[in-house]
Amino acid sequence: MNTLMDVLRHRPGWVEVKDEGEWDFYWCDVSWLRENFDHTYMDEHVRISHFRNHYELTRKNYMVKNLKRFRKQLEREAGKLEAAKCDFFPKTFELPSEYHLFVEEFRKNPGITWIMKPVARSQGKGIFLFRRLKDIMDWRKDTRNSDDQKDDIPVENYVAQRYIENPYLIGGRKFDLRVYVLVMSYIPLRAWLYRDGFARFSNTRFTLNSIDDQYVHLTNVAVQKTSPDYHPKKGSKWMLQRFRQYLASKHGPQAVETLFRDMDNIFIKSLQSVQKVIISDKHCFELYGYDILIDQDLKPWLLEVNASPSLTASSQEDYELKTCLLEDTLHVVDMEARLTGREKRVGGFDLMWNDGPVSRDEGPPDLSGMGNFVTNTHLGCVNDRKKQLRQLFCSLQVQKKASN
Repeated sequence: MNTLMDVLRHRPGWVEVKDEGEWDFYWCDVSWLRENFDHTYMDEHVRISHFRNHYELTRKNYMVKNLKRFRKQLEREAGKLEAAKCDFFPKTFELPSEYHLFVEEFRKNPGITWIMKPVARSQGKGIFLFRRLKDIMDWRKDTRNSDDQKDDIPVENYVAQRYIENPYLIGGRKFDLRVYVLVMSYIPLRAWLYRDGFARFSNTRFTLNSIDDQYVHLTNVAVQKTSPDYHPKKGSKWMLQRFRQYLASKHGPQAVETLFRDMDNIFIKSLQSVQKVIISDKHCFELYGYDILIDQDLKPWLLEVNASPSLTASSQEDYELKTCLLEDTLHVVDMEARLTGREKRVGGFDLMWNDGPVSRDEGPPDLSGMGNFVTNTHLGCVNDRKKQLRQLFCSLQVQKKASN
């Protein structure tokens, strides 16, 4: 179910451009961007769905490099306490370039589990877990000696990352969270957080005794749907509202508030880490898919940020979420010029950063000590959206039937 095409084709007043006609809005893929962006003239009003060098945040190695640099900058300028707010990603090394640093760290902590991820692939491809240096040495040997690796073909880069061995489990199964952040500008930074998202579960109970079983350790839908016991209609997702309610019933509302506030910090700090390196072109916006893992201490960890989060629906509920997400993204992008520029909420999006933190309260925020400051985020709070979701879904279905 292609939610993107459904939403674009049924948006009032929008017409799909065929072949090489002139266009005003392009939901492009990153390969088009790489090949065409620098050679394409765009009028003032034109919008495209990626920043020119989005990979500074969305490639695993660049993301970590920028976060490490930003943490050092914060330590220099604001002290260790402020820098510690960036301690939300696991210890990570880029291979093969940081291989010797990695080996040094590996030998300090024998027996712990590490995870290897190719920096530029998605959907769980190429990922494996290991505990022995021999496994990584075999991999390194393969990359050096492969007949396919001629001088003109670069070795594929990986990151070796300390595996989080104590994930929070629900029903004995591991999960991660997919959260959507829409960035309209980097200079100044203007970012919106979507209220809904989902938890993606593995189909198999968690154990560290079988590190080769991808159905235990990888929550990607592309991986899980190949599992023998995957239920195609039911899928393996919870909406964030259900997840938040579950945590509140187990740990109380205060613990949940703290967790979600820590997640807000991840979104802002990660965007700030690339603010000065991303080319902030006025024609560009980007809908990022953040992948967050929660551990048993209710600490959130940033796993990666996706430049092209999947917009294909895996279930009825997934279709409703993603069609509304896209509708609301187009409302914020505002090709029709309906917004005043003072909105704090548009559909399911809340403005969380507008060249500074945005308060839930009306009027300018009092930042003198930030004591009573509450950020304008409502992740997992979507009660009043359910009716709109259903109405939008029904209208799309009616329009599809009519066009058929």
